[in-house]
Amino acid sequence: MTTEVIGINEPAVTAWLVEHVGATAPVTYELIAGGRSNLTFRVKDAAGKTFALRRPPTSHVLPTAHDMVREHTIISALAPLGIPVATPLGLCVDESVNERPFYVMDFVDGAILRDRAQTERDFPAALRPAIGSHLASTLAQLHDVDVNAAGLGDLARHDGYIERQLRRWRGQYEQMAVPGVDHGGLVEAVGDALAASIPTQQKVAVVHGDYRLDNTVLDDSGRVKAILDWEICTLGDPMADVGLLLVYWAEPGDASAALLGAAPTTAAGMSSRAEVLAAYAQQSSLDVSDVAFYQAFGYWKLACILQGVFARYSAGATAGDTGSVDEFPKHIALLAETAKVTLEGR
Repeated sequence: MTTEVIGINEPAVTAWLVEHVGATAPVTYELIAGGRSNLTFRVKDAAGKTFALRRPPTSHVLPTAHDMVREHTIISALAPLGIPVATPLGLCVDESVNERPFYVMDFVDGAILRDRAQTERDFPAALRPAIGSHLASTLAQLHDVDVNAAGLGDLARHDGYIERQLRRWRGQYEQMAVPGVDHGGLVEAVGDALAASIPTQQKVAVVHGDYRLDNTVLDDSGRVKAILDWEICTLGDPMADVGLLLVYWAEPGDASAALLGAAPTTAAGMSSRAEVLAAYAQQSSLDVSDVAFYQAFGYWKLACILQGVFARYSAGATAGDTGSVDEFPKHIALLAETAKVTLEGR
C-alpha cells in the first residue's frame, strides 16, 4: 500500500498511536530528518499534540545498525535521571505495523543551531557565551551517570573503547579505497600513532558518540532542552565525546572550519574551544589534560568517515548534486593532517 509519507504506513501507525500513546485521529506526519541515518518525523494529532517518531531508513539498513529498541532503552533509562532527553512515550516492535520497529517521544521545541546565521538570529550577543558552557556542563552530567545503576551496564563492553574504535574505522577506511586516490599512507600512519599512544580510560560512561551543538535543542537562554540522535550511543571512554565536541566546535580561522561550513560556533561572542573545555572540567571529575589525543582521534575518525562517503559517491551510490565530490580527497587529507599535528602537539 502506497502512503503519502514515505516510511509511514499512515492508517496502521495512526491506529497504533491512538491505542498506545493516546493520540487523537486524524494524524499528520512530516519528515524532519532523514538520509542514511534514522528517520525522524513530526507527528501532529487532531487535539493539537505534537510527537516525534523515529524509525530506521527505508533502505540500506545494516544488520546491527538503526536499532530502535536500543535507542528507546537508552533514553528511557536517562530521562528519570534528569538528563535532558525527549520523554519516550512508546515503542513498537511489531513490524506488521510499519515494516520496521519505531518509537515515539515528546516533540521538544526549541533552537537547533546549524549555521552561524541562525546563531546570530536566534540568540543576542549577550546570551551566546553561555551556550558553550551549558553544552559542556550537560555533557559532564551525562558522563556522571552510573551506568549500572541506570540499568545500562549491559549496553556494551566497558573496556578497550578507543582500541575498538581505531580498528573499526581503520577497517572502514581500508575497505573504502578509491582507485586513483592516494593519501600517501597518511591516514594509516596517524591511525598507527593513535594506537600506540592511547591514554588509560579513566571511567566507563555513557558515550553519546556524536555530541555536538546541532545535535541538541536549546531553550531561549541557550540551555540544553534535549540531546538528540542517540543512534551510535554506547559505553566507553567519555573523553572521546569531549574530544569530538571540540573538533566540531570550530573557531574563526580554523583550517578545518571550511569542512563544517559557516559553523554556528563561529558567531561573534560564542565561547572559545578552551572555554568549552574549562566548563566541562569544572563540572567533571575527569582529568582533561590529555584531551588533544581525543581531538586527534576525532579528526582522524572524521577522515575515515568522509572516505566512506567519497567511495559511495565515486561508485555512483547516490543521486543529485555531486559537484563538491572532487573536493573530498583534499578534505580527507586535511582532516588526517590536522589529526597528525594535534597528536604531535599533545
